[in-house]
Amino acid sequence: MLSESETIVVTGLSNREFLEKYAQPGRIGLSGGQTAVDLAICRAQRHLDEQHRWGTWSHAFLFEGVRVDGHHWVIESDLDVHHKHIRLGVQENRVSKYFNERLYSTLAVLDFGLDEAQVQTLLREGLELVAGRTRYSLRELVGTLIALRRPELRGRDNVMAVECSMFCSAFVQRLFRKADIDLTPGVHDKHTTPEDISRTAIPHVTYLLQRGSAREKLAGLGSKLRRRVRARIRLAKRGSASAEK
Repeated sequence: MLSESETIVVTGLSNREFLEKYAQPGRIGLSGGQTAVDLAICRAQRHLDEQHRWGTWSHAFLFEGVRVDGHHWVIESDLDVHHKHIRLGVQENRVSKYFNERLYSTLAVLDFGLDEAQVQTLLREGLELVAGRTRYSLRELVGTLIALRRPELRGRDNVMAVECSMFCSAFVQRLFRKADIDLTPGVHDKHTTPEDISRTAIPHVTYLLQRGSAREKLAGLGSKLRRRVRARIRLAKRGSASAEK
């Protein structure tokens, strides 16, 4: 384990070059983008900031390492839609998924200086959840949104908890706690956000690919786009309310 935290800003690299250089087994990946879903997640995380600035990160995952096919793989809990094939839950994907700079406009790699035993624990527990077909939880996302507005709930069970189900950053937090590393003390696994992980007090090195941070991009969005995002969020809430009736 490392003794202190450090951020190393990396410029002039493509997503592929960045990941090929810094992705290693047991390291955490963080990504942000400009889709409506990414923006909604970043906006929801504003409650973690004293000045209510939007979060930078919308997804978290674990680097698994290079396999016999010569490709680096990741383990993550995600929503994957590809040619009418849908996967919702913990899954393995090639890291090349994140080479798309349009979808993944901001990337970071977090290195905690783990030893081999800790890395093996993370990978073993992650693969166990893959084999168990652990699902991605949209319900628990809603529960986390509620807790973000009411901080006293963040240390308690997610009110929308579903058995054998978790979203991306909850998955990463669970793996690290299995390795006796608590990334977000006082926050329940199923309330952990990508932004929480990026701000962990556990000593680590953050390799940040800089092309203008997601936060800067969000701050620079025009008022028209901001209204559009907020309108989509309102429509989604109305749709959810109507479904409950």
